[in-house]
Amino acid sequence: LVLALAGHRVGILDVDICGPSVPKILGVEGAEVEQTEQGWTPISVPLGEGAAGHLGVISIGFMVGPDDAVVWRGPRKNAMIRQFFTDVEWGALDYLIVDTPPGTSDEHIATCANLMPYNPSGAVMVTTPQEVSVDDVKKELDFCSKANLRILGIVENMSGFVCPHCEECTYIFSKGGGERLAATQQIPFLGRVPIDPDLAECEDNGQSFVTAFAQSQSAAALQGVITKVIANIQSAEAVSA
Repeated sequence: LVLALAGHRVGILDVDICGPSVPKILGVEGAEVEQTEQGWTPISVPLGEGAAGHLGVISIGFMVGPDDAVVWRGPRKNAMIRQFFTDVEWGALDYLIVDTPPGTSDEHIATCANLMPYNPSGAVMVTTPQEVSVDDVKKELDFCSKANLRILGIVENMSGFVCPHCEECTYIFSKGGGERLAATQQIPFLGRVPIDPDLAECEDNGQSFVTAFAQSQSAAALQGVITKVIANIQSAEAVSA
C-alpha cells in the first residue's frame, strides 16, 4: 500500500491458501474476480482520490466464502499457486509482492518454483522479538538459502506496544530478537514495527493505516521498512548488472 500510494504499480499475490486474510485487510473482501480471455483480472484496491499508483490483488479468498475452510492437500495447493502465476493478467507492474504463510511447506516450494524463472528480487523475513519466533525464521532463512533466494532483510514485528495516550513504547515480547538474528546471519535489518491498536483496527476494517495515521510511530516504521527494501532491491540489481 505504501508503494502504491507513492505512485508505483503494485500487485499482491496472496498464496496463504488456508488463511487468506489479504482481501479483508485491504478492504476488498467479497469482491469477485473476473475471467477474461487474458485470464483472471486482479481486484483493484481503492487508494483514495488523487493517488497516482495502482494496487491489484489476487487471493483464494475471493473464490471461497469468508468462513469456508480450504481443506486441500499439497498437489491441489501447488496447482492453484501455479495458476495464480500463469493465468492472472497483472499488466505492467513495478512490484509483485507475494504474501506467504509462515513455514517452509507446499506454498513456499510452489511459489519459489514458479517465481525463479523471473529472477525475483528476494524475500523479506518477518519475525517477532522472542526466541521461539526467531528460531522458526532461522529455518525459513535456511529454506531460502537452499532455494537460492536472496534475502532482502528481516523485520521485527510486534516490537513493543505503543500507548495510544502517551505514545510511550513498552516491549511486551522482549526486544531485539530480529536485529540480533540479522546481525548473526549478516542480513540487512529493516527495522521494528510496534504493536499499535490503531493498526489492528484498520486491518479489521479494511482501512489504510498509513493514510489514516500518517504521523504515527508505526506508520513511520512501516515507511522506513519499505524505503530500506527498495534500496536493497536497487543495490542488488546494480551488482547483478
